[in-house]
Amino acid sequence: MDRQAITEELKIIIDDYLRQQGLELVGLVYRQEGRDFALRILTDRPQGGINLDDCAYLNKEIGILLDEKNILQDRYILEISSPGLDRRLKTKNDFLRCLNRRVRFLLNEKIEGKMEFDGDVTGVTDLSVYINIEERKIEIPFSKITKAEQVV
Repeated sequence: MDRQAITEELKIIIDDYLRQQGLELVGLVYRQEGRDFALRILTDRPQGGINLDDCAYLNKEIGILLDEKNILQDRYILEISSPGLDRRLKTKNDFLRCLNRRVRFLLNEKIEGKMEFDGDVTGVTDLSVYINIEERKIEIPFSKITKAEQVV
């Protein structure tokens, strides 16, 4: 099985396991680094807030799961981590985790004459993010977002 097929199978298995734990898979990378392979998994709670103890627990449990499934034939290093507060926000779920939090947006097209906004996320749909800025509600379509990050 090639690495792309292995990666896809890993995503399915790990996503399923994390969902059973009330978590979501934010990202997964499986690649060769030197003589070994590295499997890096980013996970978070739907509302945000995974901690170091959670990561340690998941590292142990996912390691056991991968041993049982016997997908990885090569030696690998398993890393489980939080995506971090300063990561770029891209998906609907990323923005849902930031409800009632301040986010900075850089746009590829002006909205109300501006290319940049900072505001508190008040809602998210399949197509847009809604923010409050000084008592005003502004809709920002995903298609117009170049970069978005939580303000920490």
